[in-house]
Amino acid sequence: MYVGIPNPNVLIPVEKMTIKVIEGKKKGEEITVMYNPEQYVESRGVNMTKATAFGANAEESQIPSGVSETLSFTLFFDTMSSGSEVGGSMIDKAKFAANSLLPSAAKQLDVRTYTQKIYSLMQFDETIHAVPALQLSWSTLSFVGYLSKCNVTYTKFNEMGKPVRATMDCEFTEVLNLHENAQENAFESPDTTKYRTVMQGDALWAMALKEYGEAKEWRTIAQANGLSNPRRLRTGERLVLPALD
Repeated sequence: MYVGIPNPNVLIPVEKMTIKVIEGKKKGEEITVMYNPEQYVESRGVNMTKATAFGANAEESQIPSGVSETLSFTLFFDTMSSGSEVGGSMIDKAKFAANSLLPSAAKQLDVRTYTQKIYSLMQFDETIHAVPALQLSWSTLSFVGYLSKCNVTYTKFNEMGKPVRATMDCEFTEVLNLHENAQENAFESPDTTKYRTVMQGDALWAMALKEYGEAKEWRTIAQANGLSNPRRLRTGERLVLPALD
């Protein structure tokens, strides 16, 4: 039996990453990850075009626009051996602590109960006609975006075939100017027709939120541009953002 200084993480729990829904019917709902990611990757790019002038020795590069930032990381889930060290409510901690003491065949916690909480954040919210924007917080990290890609891999199963361990690869795409006033200057006023070039990761609901202050106005943009499938935007496509009456 170990005797000595206890693990400081038991006395002072490590701060866990939280994912908070900030719009739509689940606004205010907060998810605390079971285990913090070992690392995360921030990525940003630019849309670059090239033009060749007659008689020139090389192409000239131009950068017409930037690409939204992405944040990606891998989360770990375990309902087989995890105890009270997991993130979540006191009820969750007590549930895992009790479950960890049971023999393998008696463990009943399905890991999908916890992976689904995050996976479902990609579901279309009919109240805002879009997937909800999220606030990710972890120590000094603060990121506002939506869950744009998620892959779950189940790596362990109990005697009954129930998944008890999994990893989840997540990618979040930045939402720009979510809280800014769409009328902060005359050129950005919603009563003026404007044009926007589609960048990688763009969504109509995000454009509508930025332009009109309402994500539900994505229909206005779709109708003005004759888009039969508003989810399928082509990078580089030029869209008209009509003035609102």
